[in-house]
Amino acid sequence: MSPGVEHYLIVSAILFTLGTLGVLLRRDPLIIFMSIELMLNSVNLTFVAFSHYLSSADGQIFVFIVMTVAAAEVVVGLALIVSIFQRAQRIDVDLLDEMRG
Repeated sequence: MSPGVEHYLIVSAILFTLGTLGVLLRRDPLIIFMSIELMLNSVNLTFVAFSHYLSSADGQIFVFIVMTVAAAEVVVGLALIVSIFQRAQRIDVDLLDEMRG
């Protein structure tokens, strides 16, 4: 007995919920970025599950594109975090309401 698409969707929903809670409840920007990545990966799991269920490669191709964009997002986000930390020596996302030069 192999797991059906429902099982993958349940796991994906749990991962997405955990990622959403991480974004909403945590103040550390690194944790927030990891939570966003968790949410993106849960959506990727849904795409792959439906792609396999429908016998189509479209979902897997879209996952490749999403992973590429997520990698670029991480690079830019981490560069911003390092830059802000070098200037302020502390990072609190509630206090980062605007970018100053």
